[in-house]
Amino acid sequence: MAKVTVLPANETFEFDLNALPYHDHGKPLSFLDVGISTGFHIEHACGGNCACTTCHVVVKSGAEFLSDMDDDEADKLDLAADLQLGSRLGCQVHFVRDGAVTIEIPSWNRNYVSEGGASMNLGDAIPAPKK
Repeated sequence: MAKVTVLPANETFEFDLNALPYHDHGKPLSFLDVGISTGFHIEHACGGNCACTTCHVVVKSGAEFLSDMDDDEADKLDLAADLQLGSRLGCQVHFVRDGAVTIEIPSWNRNYVSEGGASMNLGDAIPAPKK
């Protein structure tokens, strides 16, 4: 089993990496892909195509369970607001094996989500699963 804890909400989502459907948003098993399946929201204006930085997350722990950063992600992150050690694009970084990971949604992207906004890209096209 894999697990993602999303800060600052401190919500934890557990899932089987081999059982998640792929929603064609970001790389398979990326935080964006996992979030669509399990119910945590990560903004993604470009649909997960590594064309923007709206899905910027900060990996706080568990990086050893995640993919290495490729050149496309690194180049795009150079444009991200509030770049930090552990910054990754939620559509590109993906699980490579089971483990527990903690991520933080940066403060500049939190307000929209906390006020109940849906993805600017998808609207309500893919509703979050009920807990």
